[in-house]
Formats: sequence, structure tokens, C-alpha cells
Amino acid sequence: MNSTPTGEQAATADQHSDPQAHPNQFALLGQRRFAPFFWTQFAGAGNDNLFKFAFTVMVTYQLSVSWLPPAMAGLVIGALFTLPYLLFSATSGQLTDKWDKTRMFRLVKNLEIGIMLIAAWGFVEANVPVLLLCVFLMGLHSTLFGPVKFAYLPQVLNDRELTGGNGMVEMGTFVAILLGQVAGGLLIAVPEVGHMQVAIACVALAVVGRICAQFIPHAPATDPGLVINWNPITETWRNLKLAHGNVVVFRSLLGISWMWFFGAVFLSQFPSFAKEVLHGDEHVASLLLVIFSVGIGIGSLLCEVFSRRQVEIGLVPLGAIGMSVFAIDLYFATRALPPSELMGVGAFFAQHKNWRVMADLGMLALSAGIYSVPMYALIQMRSLPTHRARIIAANNILNALFMIASAVLAGGLLAAGCTIPQVFLMTGIANAIVALYVFLLVPEYLLRFVAWVITHFVYRFKVRGEQNIPREGAALLVCNHVSFVDAILLMAASPRPIHFVMDHRIFQAPVLGWLFKLAKAIPIAPHKEDPATYEAAFARAAEVLREGDLLAIFPEGGITSNGELQPFKGGIMKILEHAKAEGLDVPIVPMALTNLWGSYFSRIELRGGKNVAMVKPMRRGLFNRVGLEVGEPVPAAGVTPGLLQQRVADLLQRG
Repeated sequence: MNSTPTGEQAATADQHSDPQAHPNQFALLGQRRFAPFFWTQFAGAGNDNLFKFAFTVMVTYQLSVSWLPPAMAGLVIGALFTLPYLLFSATSGQLTDKWDKTRMFRLVKNLEIGIMLIAAWGFVEANVPVLLLCVFLMGLHSTLFGPVKFAYLPQVLNDRELTGGNGMVEMGTFVAILLGQVAGGLLIAVPEVGHMQVAIACVALAVVGRICAQFIPHAPATDPGLVINWNPITETWRNLKLAHGNVVVFRSLLGISWMWFFGAVFLSQFPSFAKEVLHGDEHVASLLLVIFSVGIGIGSLLCEVFSRRQVEIGLVPLGAIGMSVFAIDLYFATRALPPSELMGVGAFFAQHKNWRVMADLGMLALSAGIYSVPMYALIQMRSLPTHRARIIAANNILNALFMIASAVLAGGLLAAGCTIPQVFLMTGIANAIVALYVFLLVPEYLLRFVAWVITHFVYRFKVRGEQNIPREGAALLVCNHVSFVDAILLMAASPRPIHFVMDHRIFQAPVLGWLFKLAKAIPIAPHKEDPATYEAAFARAAEVLREGDLLAIFPEGGITSNGELQPFKGGIMKILEHAKAEGLDVPIVPMALTNLWGSYFSRIELRGGKNVAMVKPMRRGLFNRVGLEVGEPVPAAGVTPGLLQQRVADLLQRG
């Protein structure tokens, strides 16, 4: 009997293997569950752009078409390519949820070969209407591919690989876009045989993509019983309502669409920006595209490095800050460049003032990569598997609408007399306003950003046993209480949001109190001091567990004043009693913060006979080593405060 596993079994085994066995995201390229998919999407993105750019160059420089003037060619091609996203995204999302993902991949790649055969004939015959039809059909190809691309990843990657996998896909997509445009421009420009070369290249890339798709392991349908609604209007509205049902997911969709709005402003203005502002030729315009694409790719890959291999949405505000800072600085770097003759790349590099422009553009793109990848990963992780592709389809619809709005608004500003640097300035300012609004609407982004900053620039934070934090379902986390930032450190260690039960007095602390209110932490006071707050805290704690979320409590009842573990109080038992009364069997996860005593946020200083915190900011310098030990979950049956205290004490010894 043959014991060799099938591709599907191998993919499943890989998915549930120890993520530490894979040192970084590049290791995924050596695994069947990811590599064939990666090269399939790489070939598709490259072919899209080779075809579109070659066609744009042909109608702009080589043919004279009275009804399609060169100035309009790029806009018409872009609009035709985008139109299917609006018309067919909803249907595409349904098909992806209903069918095996591998079936969808192969169907889409078969369609691409057919389209490219028609396009090849169009290039050879220089038939513009046929090529415009193929632009629309390739837009349909991309519309079908988008949902299956992003719905496939969370089905074959575990949570700790999702950020790295998305980073690889984003990097690969932008590199493929860059290579496709360069190849399209070079091939179409070859005298006499250029059209034939483009025709052959387009068909060859489509065939390569189809061959790669053949090796993608099976990814079963997530909702095989779904009845397809073929009406794109009603289904589009239904998809948007479906996405709106999860507030964090929907606002993340809006955040990604805003990124496409932001990026479209810059990408659409590169030719004019290079010529009219930087006084560079078409090669300088291509250089800007290269810098932008490389920046996006690097930013996408950095997400896994910055996130400790978990879905870290705290990177989103970091990316948003960078997008605004470098967009605004791009205005100041270019607003007063003196007029000159058009220069090539060599002359452009020779002028040092242009280095700042290139640095701004590269860092802006890098920030956009850091901004987008965690959002994609969050949507994939937080969406219901049975509806995931339809949620992503809703995102594609929103992306298309935002990009159209971007073109209209940028065109209106330019028509009103604004310069291109001024448009960049206003986009950067608008990005800051939109980002602040989104982060206040969804505080989780801002809170995770604060946690990310503290665990990267204040402490050197190491987590051990993080796999013991449940990936889904209700759980009660219990931890020792050493400092004012304990909750923030726990937040940084968990890929899921945590609701904290905290002493009401901590809400009076400056800045930290505001953050904890923003996090909707649950204040608790002694029963004798404030019976209403005491009872309300337990009622809210029971509600959190009933909703299947994580609840954390510091059972000592306050921050230690001597660095020692204090006796656990009985409040934890009352939480478990409430949970049991509602039929919930909630596991308890013991945790221990280590080496935090003596840091700035701990009560180690003695002032006026009292132990106080936050007195000497540099008492232990920067990057102190602190840690979190996470123990195995303890069943609620038979648990006592003393037992949990001993578990936490054991973890402290281990740390």
C-alpha cells in the first residue's frame, strides 16, 4: 500500500505543523501549499501588466487612432480594466465560497489562456477594438482571481504564518507589476517584431500560470451549499451589508480601500510628476515606478519581522504615519525645483536634491506596504470562513470605487489649478485625518500600536508558550500584576483582543487611563467601597465570556509594591461562577510577567513613605529584557485561587 501523502494531505500537515519550524516567510516558497499558488499569482500579475502596458505604448506611440487619442488611452484602458470589479466581484466571491479553491484557480487560468490567444491575434493585427475587449476580459480575470487569492491563504496557513504569507503575496504582486510593465515596454518597442514578441510573451505567461495552478493542493469549498445569486446589484449590496456586520472587518476594508485611493493618486501622476516637476524624461518616470514598487515590496516583507509572526495590526498606525509624513515631505522637497531641460536617469541621480525625492517616495511606498499587509491578514483571520471570499469581494468593490473617486478628485484639483506637489500635500494631510478618524472608531489599531511601540522601543519583550492562548472561543487569562503597563504587554502577546478587569483607580493615571478607557477595560472596585461598580464588573465579565472573547484579570487585586507575588483574591471564582451559571465551561490560562519589577512603570520608588511608579524614566535604560510565560490552560472544574497562584508562581520560576 502506498503511504505517500497526497498534495492535500501534505498541505494540511504543513498547516498544522509547528510554525517555528519555518524560520521566516521565505521558507513558504519551498512548500507545496504556498509555492505553486505564489507563482500562479506572480505570473498572472506580470501578464496583466505586460499586456496593458504594451497596449498603452502601442496606442500612444505607434498607432494613430482618431477615436482613441493618446492622452485618453491610459484612462480608457484603466477604466475598462476596473469595470469588471464593480460588475462581477459579488458573483466571484460567491463562486469562491461555493467551489473548491483549486477548481477556481484552474478555471481562471484557463480563461486567461483563452483571453491571451485573442489578444495575441489583436497585437499581430494591430486591432485596437479587439485589444480593448481583452482589457475588459483581463479585468474579469483579475476580478475572479482576487477573492480566491486572499481566501486561499487562511485556509492553508496558520495564524502565525498569515502575515508573512500576505507579505510575500504583496511583494510578489508589485515585483510582478514592475517586471510586467518593463517587459511590455521593451518588447513592444522592438521594430518590426515587437507586436509578435508581446503576443508570444502574453500567451507563454498565461500557460506558465496554468501549469503552476495545476500543482496547487486542493482547498475544499467553505460553503458548498451556497445558492448563487446572479444579480450583481443585489448581491453587491448584500456583500457590503455582510461585511458591515463585523465592525472591525468592515472598517479594515475601508482602510485598505483608502490605501488604494492614496496609492492611485501617486501612481497616476508619475509621468506628469517626472516631466513637469522633476524635469525628467520617460526613463525617470519609470525609475519612480521602480522605487515605488520596491518600497511596497520591502514594506510588505518587513511586516513579519516587525510582528513576531502574528497578525499585528499595531503596524497599521505606523504605516499610516509614514504615509502622511513622507507624502507631506515630498511636497516640500519638490515645491520650488528650478526649471531645466528634460534630463535622463544619470543626470537625475547627479543632482543631490533629487535624492530626497527618491527617499520620500521609497519610504512612502514602504509605509503603504506596512499599512496594508496587517489589514489584509486581519480581514482573513476575523471573517467567517464560509463568507470570507464574499467579504474580500466586497473589498474589491470598495477598492474600485475609491480608485475611481481618487481619479476624479485628483483630476478636479489639477483642473482647479493645483500643482502636482500640492495634490500630494493634500493627500498626505487627508491621510492623517482619515487615519486618526479610523483609529478612534476602532481603538484596537491604536492600542496595538502603543503595545507594539512599548514592546519594541521600551522593552525587549519575549513571549514563551503563546500557543497556549486559545485562537478561538472564550477563555479567562490570569496574570501577576507588576506594573502599570501589564495589560498592554498582554495585549501585545495575544493575536486576539483581550477585555481586562482592572482596578478602577488605574483609570485615573494620565495617558494610561485614557488608553484603558479606549480599550473598554472593565473597572472594578471593592464591594464595600462601590457596590454598583463591583457588581457591574462581574456582569460585564460574564457578557464577555458569553460572547466567546478573551477576558483577563489580575487576581492579586492591585499592583505589587515589593515585586513579590501577592495572594490571589476570590473575584476570579465569582467570574467562574457566573460563567458556570450560563452553561459555560471556560478554560483558565495562567500567565506570568517576568523581570518587569524595577522598570519605570513598576512601583519600585519610595516617595513619602509610599511605593510609586513612573519617577525615573531611565532607571533601567532602554530595551530592558522582560518576558511573558504562558502556561497550559487549566479546566474550570476544581480550580481554586490557591491553585492558580501556584501555577503562576511556577511560571515565574521558569522565567
